[in-house]
Amino acid sequence: MVAWEAISWVIFFIINMSLIALNLYQIVCLSDLEADYMNPYESSARINAVVIPEFALHGVFCALFLLTGHWLMFLLTLPIACYNTMLYMNRQHLIDVTEVFRFLNAEKKYRIIKLAFYLLLFVLVIIRILSAGSLSAISSIFHFNNDALDIRSSFLEF
Repeated sequence: MVAWEAISWVIFFIINMSLIALNLYQIVCLSDLEADYMNPYESSARINAVVIPEFALHGVFCALFLLTGHWLMFLLTLPIACYNTMLYMNRQHLIDVTEVFRFLNAEKKYRIIKLAFYLLLFVLVIIRILSAGSLSAISSIFHFNNDALDIRSSFLEF
């Protein structure tokens, strides 16, 4: 039981790192656009290509917390999942090439806030990995194999 807990937290760690990487990629693209290193078409295409995978990955992240019974983490990730769903349903999730400079600062702030949230989750997941791993190690120390402790069977075999 404890080993599955540690494995699930490692999966949560991998998903969280992927979300951080996708969000950083979007921030870098917006920063490159702001500094005129990238044209608006290329920047919008690159950001729009990772928006849907990020939304889906965050939805899986939130659903896994629900399915594994981590209620606090589920409740922490639920507002962003609902906001992502609202953006998708209203068709406001993609960056428009013609309006990209008008909303550049707002888009960067939105993604920086999401990055801060994912970094907070990163710290919480690391803490939970360490606690689950230490519990797994402690339980393996105190878990005895009855065959190894049976002195009578090895003593009477000679």
